[in-house]
Amino acid sequence: MQNPESLPFVYLASRSPRRVELLNQLGVICESLPADIDETQLVGETPEKYVTRLAREKAQACLQHLTVEQKIHPVLAADTTVVLDGVVLGKPDDDIDARNMLIALSGSLHEVHTAVALAFNNQIEVVLSTTVVEMMTLTEEQIELYITSGEPRDKAGSYGIQGKAGAWIKRIEGSYSGVMGLPVFETAELLRKANLAVL
Repeated sequence: MQNPESLPFVYLASRSPRRVELLNQLGVICESLPADIDETQLVGETPEKYVTRLAREKAQACLQHLTVEQKIHPVLAADTTVVLDGVVLGKPDDDIDARNMLIALSGSLHEVHTAVALAFNNQIEVVLSTTVVEMMTLTEEQIELYITSGEPRDKAGSYGIQGKAGAWIKRIEGSYSGVMGLPVFETAELLRKANLAVL
């Protein structure tokens, strides 16, 4: 069994337990240091540029709170957004907002963009994962039961593929872990560039 002290370590600019789990899956341990930034989309900003910018800004914000000694370790940040017909669907403000998003996504083909940023050696590198998701047509009862479960809160597009809503997803083209919030392949590629020992 590998000694935890010998495992790769990063600071994670997120409070997402799913991202922690996915990093652990790669054999990476992390300390969560959430970065609170303004997540307002800029006028004319495409969803791809928006999510990439937020990942970079989260990494930069986290870096600013590290001591010189802490900066020997990389900072990993990610941002995920759901896009329907070119419109970004962020985290719901409340149950009404979640209901409206789920009604819009019902029976849809939509995209999930997740950008991952890694800050190391005085540079920040960002990669983007895009997945096409097909959701079944939902009944009002399914939507109401899901909202009652509390799962839509704090999730882009008001659903999480790793939870109950996974039963609604007919197919995906792309990265399942990217829809969860951290594309494992792209993240591993970044970590290798920083000379972290991942498989």
